[in-house]
Amino acid sequence: MAEAYSVGDIVEGTVDGITGFGAFVKLPDGRTGLVHISEVAHGWVENVSDHLSVGDTVKVKILRIDEANNKIALSIKATQPAPADGGRRPRRDNRDFERKLADFLKQSEKKLRDARLERW
Repeated sequence: MAEAYSVGDIVEGTVDGITGFGAFVKLPDGRTGLVHISEVAHGWVENVSDHLSVGDTVKVKILRIDEANNKIALSIKATQPAPADGGRRPRRDNRDFERKLADFLKQSEKKLRDARLERW
């Protein structure tokens, strides 16, 4: 029942396991491939389990086949259209950081002045 897959093929598989670095997907021929966390979805993926569950049926694209080591690299996001914003997280508001940095610099300058005055 071994199917011959080629790089670029798109097939359906079943999520067989989830780890911190990706998900294992069982392919129709019984072999298992890995969807790395960076290939789960467009944009930032903090936890694979936020996007996938064991038993889910997913469409995957075959990225690489390493017959020597019996490894297949898969991608879910390559089967989906990219979002208009590129899947990026919205930028954080840096005003809080900038305020903290300014306060830190003021305190540092004051401590340096005080230390110099103590030496005289």
